[in-house]
Order: sequence, then structure tokens, then C-alpha cells
Amino acid sequence: MATDTLINSHAHVNGHEHHDHDSGAKTVFGFWIYLMSDCILFASVFATYAVLATGIADGPSGKDIFELPYVIGETALLLLSSFTYGMAIISMYKGKKSQVIGWLAITFLFGLGFIGMEINEFHLLIGEGYGPSRSAFLSGFFTLVGTHGLHVTLGLIWMAIMMIQVAKKGLTPKNNARLMCLSLFWHFLDVIWICVFTVVYLMGAI
Repeated sequence: MATDTLINSHAHVNGHEHHDHDSGAKTVFGFWIYLMSDCILFASVFATYAVLATGIADGPSGKDIFELPYVIGETALLLLSSFTYGMAIISMYKGKKSQVIGWLAITFLFGLGFIGMEINEFHLLIGEGYGPSRSAFLSGFFTLVGTHGLHVTLGLIWMAIMMIQVAKKGLTPKNNARLMCLSLFWHFLDVIWICVFTVVYLMGAI
């Protein structure tokens, strides 16, 4: 009887772990589908920018307003945040809760620095009279860069929530699946920013 009870208990635990694993895999797969829809959104915004980029009217062009060293600084922060998030995932696989929280905190600070620099850039441009209503080019610029910035901000909110969740509940299967989804999202934003940096800033400054 004791043996039967032990076997049934072990089967229940294994079944629960298998269920959590399947649930986590489905969560990650579902998030991949969301990212594909987000790709369509960014593709549409990029296409809009491409159409509007030459419409400077009597306003400035990219050559007049873009400061590449500043934007390179922004880019460096985001690339570093992608690396530190990768370290958080490695720590997650090792089951190191405190290291996961630490790497997420560093990633958060890099992301916050990126957003701070972007807001400052927008503030300076608008202060000089180069707001989104000045020309079609600036309208497309603010829309594209702002859309990416909004996504980064949402990612930072999600990251802050995950730090709290991991601190309270640990590296549970659900938290691990959510960390993996956030990883996909964060690296996706990194790739999108490389496209923004190349298409908007580098090509615009030529």
C-alpha cells in the first residue's frame, strides 16, 4: 500500500511537471505568433517612413538634425541590455534566482538609459521647432522611433514586474516561460532598433 501511494504520488508530481512544461512551451509558441504580428506593424511603419522621408518641405533633413555619436550611444545601451538579458537567461537555466534578478536590474537600467536619451532627443528637436507637424519627414521619424520607444517602455514595465515575481515566487515554470517570452521581445526590439539606426539615422545622415 505504501509503495502504491509513493508511485501514485511520484506520477502525480511528474504529471504536474510535464503539464507545466507543456504550458510553458505553448506560452512561448503563442508569443512567437504575437511577435510575427508585431513584425507586420513595424513593417507598415517603416514603409510609411520610407514614403515620407523625402518630404522635408521647408523643414530640416536628417543631415541637419541627426547627431550620430549621440545615437551610437543610444544603440550601445540597447545592445548591452540585450547581452545582460542573455546573462539573466543563462542564470535562469542554472537556477540562480539572485543572479537572474541582478542581471534583469542591470538590463532595466540600460533600457531606461536608452529611453531617457530618446526622450531627450525628442525634447531638443521639438524645442528647436522640429516637431512631428513640421514636415512629412519629421512626422514619419517621430512615428517610427516613437513606436519603437513605446515598445521598449512596455518591455521595461514587464521587466520590473518579472523582477518582483521572481523575487516573490522564485524560478517557477510559469516565471521561466514568461522570462523566455520577455527575452524574445527584448531581442526583437534590439533587431528592430538596428534597422531603425541603419535606415533612419545612417542613411538619413548621408
